[in-house]
Amino acid sequence: MADRVLVTLDGEVRDADAPLLHADDFGVLRGDGVFETLLVREGRARTVELHLARMAASAEAAGLPEPDRDEWRLAIELAVDQWGKDREGALRLVYTRGRETGGDPTAFLLVTPVAARVGAARRDGVSVVSLERGFSVDLASKAPWQLLGAKTLSYATNMAALRHAESLGADDVIFVSSEGCVLEGPRSTVVIARGRTLLTPPPAQGILPGTTQQALFEVADQHDFTARYETLRPADLVVADGVWLVSSVALAVRVHTLDGHPLDRRALVGEVEELVDLAVDTVD
Repeated sequence: MADRVLVTLDGEVRDADAPLLHADDFGVLRGDGVFETLLVREGRARTVELHLARMAASAEAAGLPEPDRDEWRLAIELAVDQWGKDREGALRLVYTRGRETGGDPTAFLLVTPVAARVGAARRDGVSVVSLERGFSVDLASKAPWQLLGAKTLSYATNMAALRHAESLGADDVIFVSSEGCVLEGPRSTVVIARGRTLLTPPPAQGILPGTTQQALFEVADQHDFTARYETLRPADLVVADGVWLVSSVALAVRVHTLDGHPLDRRALVGEVEELVDLAVDTVD
């Protein structure tokens, strides 16, 4: 059983150890492209339609040709079939502007094992530091070329933030705006609970719309929860009945420590995680 599966959009299964990208691909040279990451579980990619919709929106924002969703669906099915049913996987859809010398965009899919840190985070939760993101909540509307609501390949800042958190002894990050509003994590959406109301910051504040968070909100009212978008401050995290970092592969990860201070409230712990699992199993 291969530890990686590589498929190009033309339906060809490639050798994952063989070269694929040209050295002048804009995705490599400038991070000029978009991507999505899906969870593969029990032989099925989860929330495919939400991810394809977000990739199309990201491509439009970045000025890339509209992705052919039928082609991507077929390639996803092939990649998942090659991966098998007995293990989880992280499936990346990568779509770049192509080569500097011209030609078609570059498009491929890569399935890899879920990182070991994910299992630990799901089981034990994470400690988080809040970091300045360096922009205002209205920047997305004032400067759409910043691509704040698009999932682009330009992740250097996010990865630097995670390394900084690690240097401080923390597991993850929650970004805040220049006004002190809660934004998102480098690879997750922030969801908090007040009683049985689930809250997350509005995407209009320059936040990447979370596919797993959207799936969670779609099923919430069927399970005695309400869900809504609301501006949040760090103090809201401190007094919440629970804080989670929600993402496609890690799913719902409880935040147990924020800026060195324990978040002792354990209401809904386990229940929200189970609801997220249900959401990604039932929402396309």
